[in-house]
Amino acid sequence: MSRLTSPKVVNIEDLRRLAKRRLPKVIFDYIDGGADGEITMRENCRAFYDISFRPRNAVSLANCDLSTRTLGLGLSLPVLLAPLGYSRLMHRRGELAAAAAAGRAGIGYILSTFSGHKLEDVKATSAGPVWFQLYMVGGRETAETAIERARTAGYSALVITIDTAVAGMRERDFRNGVKALLGGSLLAKVPYLPNIAAHPVWLASFLMDGGLPTLHNIVIPGKGTLPVMDVDTALASATVTWNDFTWIRQVWSGPIVVKGVLTGDDARRAVDEGAAAVVVSNHGGRQLDCVPASVRALPEVVGAVNGQIDVLMDGGIRRGSDIVKALCLGARAVLIGRAYAYGLAAAGEAGVTRALEILRDDLERTLRLLGCESVSELNRSFVSEAYSRLSSQPRNFQMVE
Repeated sequence: MSRLTSPKVVNIEDLRRLAKRRLPKVIFDYIDGGADGEITMRENCRAFYDISFRPRNAVSLANCDLSTRTLGLGLSLPVLLAPLGYSRLMHRRGELAAAAAAGRAGIGYILSTFSGHKLEDVKATSAGPVWFQLYMVGGRETAETAIERARTAGYSALVITIDTAVAGMRERDFRNGVKALLGGSLLAKVPYLPNIAAHPVWLASFLMDGGLPTLHNIVIPGKGTLPVMDVDTALASATVTWNDFTWIRQVWSGPIVVKGVLTGDDARRAVDEGAAAVVVSNHGGRQLDCVPASVRALPEVVGAVNGQIDVLMDGGIRRGSDIVKALCLGARAVLIGRAYAYGLAAAGEAGVTRALEILRDDLERTLRLLGCESVSELNRSFVSEAYSRLSSQPRNFQMVE
């Protein structure tokens, strides 16, 4: 743990550097990369720079309340860990490590359908609320089996991702030979093996863990678990439409969260379909490139929902101050993905814990410097008025290295 403490690791970017050193390029770029030119991925982070604070100074605060509630659940921080596929490739404990760290921190964890560990084991690992994110791969019968398993295991909400009609064009994956490594001949794999061999600690852990993980939560009737190399094909034939929500409400009686909302129209449709919350998200810039940064789309969605349901947001969160800005613009809480993925890849559960410590400390420090004693009191008056007016308007994207 000493290598994760200050001054070696003081922010999320430090964890990113550790992850890059530990992982083969093909795995690191899976975490780090986005779709096409990665414009939206970069803009997710850069857009936060446009938001300036308006602090209340000469204020002394004895305590700062960082807790919030969403879907009736109490969170010690306004944070949930976003669904992250193939976490077991980043670290052998993968989802188990992330869920355990989230539970210990008093926040929520969302398990991806594409998990390398069984959903029952993940739920048993966490002391906090756990939600299940559902892809419809394998059809309704397969999905219904997963939903029933999630209900039995005690998952408290179902997250439906609506922005994956097909997988985004992630150019780094093609350059790194993902298809060849997953399903090609040995000869096709050869050009990509030296970089993997250059990371012996990761490679030894990967081999001891049995190699490519099994997708335990996608069990297709009569065929067994879905092979990893078939995921893209299965995803393309499993598009979720608004018509599916009638069926989903019939088989799942708990709260439904719609993830991947970027417009007021989709937000209102989600409300009409019985959603308990929406997540303003562009999938971390990994699906359609050149859509707005999540924080820019947030005010439009908040306005469209008009307090009827909770609004969450993900995309570009790297500092506690980013969390504060999202809350000022109307989010109830944020989801973090890469911020904890770097920690997981760097050092497993200890790395996720360190990522959450960094964000928590930064969040509290930002509140104190703003003169605000509770996240529940954050509102648009704490951020620049010009940004509040213009944040939902189109703008030219900038290439940011």
